[in-house]
Amino acid sequence: MRVVMFGYQTWGHRTLRALLDSEHDVVLVVTHPKSEHAYEKIWSDSVADLAEEHGVPVLIRNRPDDDELFERLKDADPDIIVANNWRTWIPPRIFGLPRHGTLNVHDSLLPKYAGFSPLIWALINGETEVGVTAHMMNDELDAGDIVRQEAVPVGPADTATDLFHKTVDLIAPVTIGALGLIAAGQTEFTKQDRSRASFFHKRSAEDIRIDWSWPAEDLERLVRAQSEPYPSAFTFHRGRRLEILAAVVSAGRYGGTPGRIFYREGEGVVIVAGADARRGRNHGLAVTRVRTEDGRELAATEYFTSMGGYLTSRP
Repeated sequence: MRVVMFGYQTWGHRTLRALLDSEHDVVLVVTHPKSEHAYEKIWSDSVADLAEEHGVPVLIRNRPDDDELFERLKDADPDIIVANNWRTWIPPRIFGLPRHGTLNVHDSLLPKYAGFSPLIWALINGETEVGVTAHMMNDELDAGDIVRQEAVPVGPADTATDLFHKTVDLIAPVTIGALGLIAAGQTEFTKQDRSRASFFHKRSAEDIRIDWSWPAEDLERLVRAQSEPYPSAFTFHRGRRLEILAAVVSAGRYGGTPGRIFYREGEGVVIVAGADARRGRNHGLAVTRVRTEDGRELAATEYFTSMGGYLTSRP
C-alpha cells in the first residue's frame, strides 16, 4: 500500500522504520518541528532525518490544517495514513482522504489512557499491564475501532523508562500487522467500549510535585514513573527543592503528620505519608536517593543527617 506517515520523536521514528522495512511504499512524511517542552526532548529521534535518508519527501507542520498540505496529500495519492505520536488534531478532511482512512498507533491499551503520556499515568495508577493499540481514526480522540492491540506486563520495579522500552518494541508488529489486515480487505474491527474510556493531559511540573497526603504506594509509583530521563518527582525541604530519585514503601507503619521526616529504615529514611497517617495505620515512603537544588545526588541517609523537620509540597 501507498502510505503517508504522520509522526514525531522516537515513537514516530520507530513506526517509520517499520514501514520502510515493510512491503509498503512510504510516499510522504509529515512531522512536527523540534520542541523545547521538557517531555518532548527526551525520546527525540528525528523522523525527518530518517525520511530524508531514504529519499522520502518531508513536510514540517505544527498543525495539519492548511491547503498546501491537503494538496500535497492528494498528490501523494495514499492508500492509508499511519499516525504515531502526532501531537495535534488531524481534521476529518485529512484523516478521511486516503482510500482506507487513517490508522493511528497509540501507546496504551485503548480505550483506557487516551491522550498524552499514557505510560506514566498508567504506572502511577498501578495498572498491571500496558501496551500499544492500532485503531482507525475518527472524529473523537483515540476512539476509533481497534485493528490490533498487544500488551506487556508491568513489573513491580518497572520504571516509566522500562515501560517505554517494552512498548516501543511492539510498534512494528502492531503497525505492520494492522496494515496487513487492512491490505487483505478486512473492514470490520473491534469497537471500543466508550464506558471504559479515560483521557489524560500532558504532564507538567504540577504533576510531579509530591503531595504527601497520597498513600506511600502511590508515591513510590510516582517516583518510578518520573525516572531518568524524565523530570524527577520533587518536594521541598527547608524551603529548597529536593528531587526524590528512588524510594520504596516502608516495611513498618508510621503515624503522624504527612511529610514528617521520621525514621531510618534499612537503606532509606521514612517520610510519613497518606491522608489518614495520624492514625498510625499507613506505610511510609522510605526515600533512598535524592538530588539537591544545586545538583548533588546523595543517599537519603547522608542528606537527612538530622532526622527531623518536614518535606512540603511548597517552599
